[in-house]
Amino acid sequence: MKSKIAVFFLSFIVWFLLIWPVCGHYGAVDFQGITAGFFASLISALIFGKGFAEKPRKILEPRRWFYFLLFIPVFAYYCIKANIQVAYLVVHPQLPIKPGIVRMRTKLKNRVAIVVLSNCITLTPGTLTVEATEKGVLYVHWLAITAIDEGEAGRIIAGKFEYFLHKIFEDD
Repeated sequence: MKSKIAVFFLSFIVWFLLIWPVCGHYGAVDFQGITAGFFASLISALIFGKGFAEKPRKILEPRRWFYFLLFIPVFAYYCIKANIQVAYLVVHPQLPIKPGIVRMRTKLKNRVAIVVLSNCITLTPGTLTVEATEKGVLYVHWLAITAIDEGEAGRIIAGKFEYFLHKIFEDD
């Protein structure tokens, strides 16, 4: 139930910030927009509330927000770096790609953290998470394999994200 309430409030806040129902003229309020946001958030909470978070109160911890704010530029840096590497591979005359699927194991135990790591890997150009298990085993399609060893591949592909995701999602 707590998870559904958290999803409702989070959805409603996002809705409110996206449509901003308070008009600048005479402080008029768009009650239709607020009502639509209320019902959309309620439906979202009823449908998606159960799988949102195992412990919704963890979302409010400032330490987790601090590491999330640090994670954003780190992710952006590695995403830009991967874009440049993929562009180099594409324009190189010999097209030096060596595609394949590598198996890697993550240290993350939280299901949400594993999903976020999988999405970060997929959003980084040149890599695609094919499968992720609840036990932390990921199968990643890699455009230019540089390591076949499970530990080394994990360090190269996910090592840069794991530290922050551990701090954000895991209980210490």
